[in-house]
Amino acid sequence: MLAWSKSIGRCTVSFISVLLTQLALFLVPLFFSASPILIQLTLSALVLVVVLGFGGWCKRLLGFNASAPAFVFCSIFFIWGVHIAIVRQAISPVMDVLFNVEMIMLIIGLFRIMLKDPGFVVSESFSLGKLNDNSVLGVQTHNESSLLQMRARYCKSCQTYVQGFDHHCPAFGNCIGQKNYVLFMVLLVGFITAEISYIVCSSQFTSKFRVLEENRVESGSILVMARSTLLFCVLQVLWQGPFLIWHVYCICFNIRTEEWVNWKNYPEFQLNASSLSGENYQETSFKNPHNKGILQNVKEFLTLK
Repeated sequence: MLAWSKSIGRCTVSFISVLLTQLALFLVPLFFSASPILIQLTLSALVLVVVLGFGGWCKRLLGFNASAPAFVFCSIFFIWGVHIAIVRQAISPVMDVLFNVEMIMLIIGLFRIMLKDPGFVVSESFSLGKLNDNSVLGVQTHNESSLLQMRARYCKSCQTYVQGFDHHCPAFGNCIGQKNYVLFMVLLVGFITAEISYIVCSSQFTSKFRVLEENRVESGSILVMARSTLLFCVLQVLWQGPFLIWHVYCICFNIRTEEWVNWKNYPEFQLNASSLSGENYQETSFKNPHNKGILQNVKEFLTLK
């Protein structure tokens, strides 16, 4: 009962955080509707940074804890609710069905990646006597050859080794490893696709119903809500796009994010150059022993088990 009450409390805090965030974004098109879209995007980004930063400070001050996966779920349902209540009346039935299917698939995918084993390794089967602490990405490494061959890294958040560890994703509440990396990429593409679909739908709505701005009480607020959620989705695409490109790069060259950041802590990624005569130093450079060529790397990624 105590665990359930804590979970409900964290989800409630996340729900309130989503409402406050969307309310703050609502103010941007409300007061700057005549400004260019780039100005509104810049202001929306600043508002998000201020609100999330101030909210995090308040939660730490009051001792409240939030749930990142709950924040993601609440944001999805908020956007979906705006679509159903406002945006869908101005778009074609095909676009409406397509967007609803995308949202359903996103929710199913989120549940799957939260519950799916990313590749946990039973730590009792290894000797865990020597551990090297890393401050980057909250990871510990182990020097045993059996762990290195599996590319298993220790995640402090999950407190276990994960095979093919890439990073711990707070938004999904799980590690991203060998067994769920493909699902993670599918979800990332799904998020970007759904957000672009919503941007298209809400753009059609605002263009078709701009004439209703004369009624500032009802139609004006509806248009502002559609506009603010559009800005929110554009900001999401702007950071998720480069994030997707980064992971495509990692797949093409068979490297994990954690390995790229912490390569100096893993001997298999180090290439020691011979020191010059008369000089007392040795230069260490990066090498990727797992790179088998782009085609073979992509094939290996698609057949991850």
